[in-house]
Amino acid sequence: MSNERRLQGLGVSPGIAMGAVYVRDSQAIDVVTYDVGADGAEAERQRLKQAVATARRQIKRLGDRARRLHGEASDEMQWLFEAYLQMLKDSRLVRGADQRIADDHINAEAAVQQEVTSIAREFAEVEDSYIAARLDDIREIGARLVRNLTKATVKPYAAVPMGSIVIAEQLTPADMAQIDPVRIAGAVAVLGGVEGHAAILARALGIPAVLGVTELLPAARSAESLIIDGQTGVVILDPSAETLARYQRRHDELARETKRLERLRDLPSVTRDDVDIGLQANVELPVEMTQVENFGAAGIGLLRTEFMYMNRPDLPDEDEQVEMLMSMIEVMGDRPITVRTLDIGAEKPADPVLDGFDDTAASALGLRGIRLSFAKQDLLETQFRAILRAAKHGNLRILLPMVSRVAEVRKARDLLKKTAVRMKRRKIPMADELPPLGTMIEVPGAALAADALAQHSDFFAIGSNDLTMYTLAIDRANEHVAHLYDPLHPAVLRLIQFANEAALRARKPVSICGEMAGDPRYAALLIGLGLRELSMTAANIPRVKQRIRGMELQGAMQRARLIMDQTDSGHIATLLDDFNALK
Repeated sequence: MSNERRLQGLGVSPGIAMGAVYVRDSQAIDVVTYDVGADGAEAERQRLKQAVATARRQIKRLGDRARRLHGEASDEMQWLFEAYLQMLKDSRLVRGADQRIADDHINAEAAVQQEVTSIAREFAEVEDSYIAARLDDIREIGARLVRNLTKATVKPYAAVPMGSIVIAEQLTPADMAQIDPVRIAGAVAVLGGVEGHAAILARALGIPAVLGVTELLPAARSAESLIIDGQTGVVILDPSAETLARYQRRHDELARETKRLERLRDLPSVTRDDVDIGLQANVELPVEMTQVENFGAAGIGLLRTEFMYMNRPDLPDEDEQVEMLMSMIEVMGDRPITVRTLDIGAEKPADPVLDGFDDTAASALGLRGIRLSFAKQDLLETQFRAILRAAKHGNLRILLPMVSRVAEVRKARDLLKKTAVRMKRRKIPMADELPPLGTMIEVPGAALAADALAQHSDFFAIGSNDLTMYTLAIDRANEHVAHLYDPLHPAVLRLIQFANEAALRARKPVSICGEMAGDPRYAALLIGLGLRELSMTAANIPRVKQRIRGMELQGAMQRARLIMDQTDSGHIATLLDDFNALK
């Protein structure tokens, strides 16, 4: 009789892993709070200072270990550990703990824990996976400080049996830095999400991983083996022989598919009737540049610049931004890079940027995107100067987020021109010509005003994620309405069609850069509607390319016309899926 048991979590790093269970016990430490008195407070502050210095040395050693890895895993870890060093240098956590010791006369480890709890309580008011991932970083730094203060030891990964799957309450980036993908087959944890650093590192290392499995630890402690599916988030404890055989076949099929897709890298992205479709990459972190190159992206269709402003107590200066852009140009050469100006707000807070505004300013319907840039115009001018300097060496374009009216594009263009004039007067080396200035179509008002916006924009980029959200008034992160999020809703498709046709009439380039662009299911519809540039997560490029090379433009156009006559999203989905099933 089989003892097989299935659990469900979040698939954060694709792949099938099968192996023995290795439970890594929690490294949490019970902290006792005690009064040190006014006379003892200074000694505790010094203990905290020493723990911070020790943590910095530890993280630098982890960074040295990360440099011995190869490719994107090494880049991501080094970037992350540098962010940790900045947090230990000057952050609310360290300052707050120090202040608690001085004011409340408590021991250092209790001060650290109380400050982490205080920050977590504030973050808990914002239900968003990105915020949760940043809170994980703070907790990791806090736990490291407590371990240093209590002289607790950490169990190494070197003793994990070959081929095991690590089970833990939470996998920290420091854990991932010690994981050898040759030794460890996969990883599963109770806590964590898709956008956390542990998930990013698992993908970079190529280790299948599932996070957010709430019932994991009690069940895993009595299990001997398991299977994890990093795509679907399924975890199977003590699988039967039949289940093992089935997943072994899936594992082998995935390996063959990966090899087939790898062969597409250098093949053109053209339909069967020789229509070229540009496949570009969305980039959120520098570490993704390795994937951009590996998957053969024709350019960067959307470079999100927010990462430079987050998880730090200060603002990036002009030179730092130029250095970042130059690192992108070094990889891309003459291929285009579309740099979106700062889009802090909603789920992407950054304290230094929002300084001076209340908590409601950067809501989804508040001071987001170009609105915030105009409210803090010095930030936009700094970005423009950095882009103009870097554009002398590469093919850069500027994209304005959350535009809703023509006046915003005009104002941004005037500011760009004035910035360039001032730089020329100061004889600062810069591009001979101004980079193209484009508009992001992601609110219904912009889509409906696309004809007017096209007269003042050099190009369009349609952001299907926010366009769908704002059109349907649905927050995908809200569990009560997330099921209503539907990019095939007729209203969403009509706005995409309208914006695209407005750009074509004005003879302006247009791309789409939301999740629709990276899903092979939607490729025929988007191309049939007239779009010829799709920008997506780099890893999705091979599958979208495979779909494009298997379709004919005329057939896609006919099906798109049929779909646009429909009024029901369910019928639209059926028509699209039936077309995709045709060989």
